[in-house]
Amino acid sequence: MVLIMTVEPGFGGQKFLDLCLPKIRTARALMRKHGVETRLQVDGGVSLETIERCAEAGADVFVAGSAVYSAGDPDAMVRELKARAEAVST
Repeated sequence: MVLIMTVEPGFGGQKFLDLCLPKIRTARALMRKHGVETRLQVDGGVSLETIERCAEAGADVFVAGSAVYSAGDPDAMVRELKARAEAVST
């Protein structure tokens, strides 16, 4: 697994850093170019507003802490995040 931090490491609840999207794209492109079959994970600021951009860039594993745990219905939030990520990959 390749992990790309999409916030400054240290504490939860930070804003997603859009400057990480090119890193995700580059990592996925290099993995394809060299035939590397592994998961590409993003961690930090993953939410309903950011998960689709991460998936479009090439991420396929998402760490969504604050978005899930601050939701009124965490289970529903996980389902919605998953649906949005999967909609991009289909």
